[in-house]
Order: sequence, then C-alpha cells, then structure tokens
Amino acid sequence: MSEREARQQVVACIPSLRRYARALVGDVQRADDLVQDTLERALLRLHLWHGDGDMRAWVFTIMHNLNANLVRRLARGPAFVPLLAEESAPEPATPAAEASVQLHELERALQRLPEKQREVLVLVAVEQLSYREVAKVLEVPIGTVMSRLSRAREELRRTLSDDQRPRLWSVK
Repeated sequence: MSEREARQQVVACIPSLRRYARALVGDVQRADDLVQDTLERALLRLHLWHGDGDMRAWVFTIMHNLNANLVRRLARGPAFVPLLAEESAPEPATPAAEASVQLHELERALQRLPEKQREVLVLVAVEQLSYREVAKVLEVPIGTVMSRLSRAREELRRTLSDDQRPRLWSVK
C-alpha cells in the first residue's frame, strides 16, 4: 500500500475517532484536541503501521494511549473545574426535542461509566469493532473485553429507563 493510500485511510477514520474521543472525554473541545493529537501522531508514525488489519484499530490504539497519558498527567496536576454550570434540559416540545433529551441522558449515562468500561462499550457498540480488535486496541485479553462490556451494558440497563435504552446489547 502506498503512503498516499495509507494517509487516505487515516483521514477516513476521522468520524470514528471523533465519536470515540467524545465518548472518552465527554467534552467536544477536548475531544477535538484528542483527535487532532491522534491524527498528528498517526501521520507522523505512518511508517510504523504494518498494513495488517484494520487501520481504525491502529488509530484507536494511538488515541487510547494518548488519552491514558493525558489522564495520568491531569491526575498529577490541578483539578479541572468547568467555568459554566451544566444547564438543565428544556421540556421536550417535539419528538425531535424528546429524542435530543434522550440522547443527552445516554451521553450522561455513558460518562458515568468507568472509563475502561466506556471505552469497550463505544468501540464495540458504536464503532463496531470485533472483540479481538478491541482487545488489541486496549492491549487486554479478549475475556477482559467481554467482562468490561457486560458490566457496562448492565450499568446502562440500571441507569436508563426502558424507553431510553439504545440497542447496545447485541452480542458479537
């Protein structure tokens, strides 16, 4: 595969990277920064990709490692305090508004999950990576992926009411 084709594959991963980053950090601006850092690192180290497997798994691994480093660095530094208080959701006036509120509730429920469970859930349910690919991205055994996924799904079941539950429970 040529370098140009490999770069095109990295660029094709951007929507998936944005979704995963948003789920990891829960903030659009921080997620965009994480995506940018991931893309920069992937493009600078493109020569290290062996061309075997899915390019998405490789860039997700880069993003996972960058995020883990950031979390460790922030843990050693001062606490992050948002400047604006979280606004309460308005009363739904239309079906679209109701769907928006439900999506907001799902995002909040995802953010309440432990990071390791949230990572696995997003990679399997949203990005549709196989368990084997997720295990490779996160550098954990496949059994750990299945265990974390099961716990994440169970926690979402407890957190969300029946009408808010998305279809995240299908088994691969």
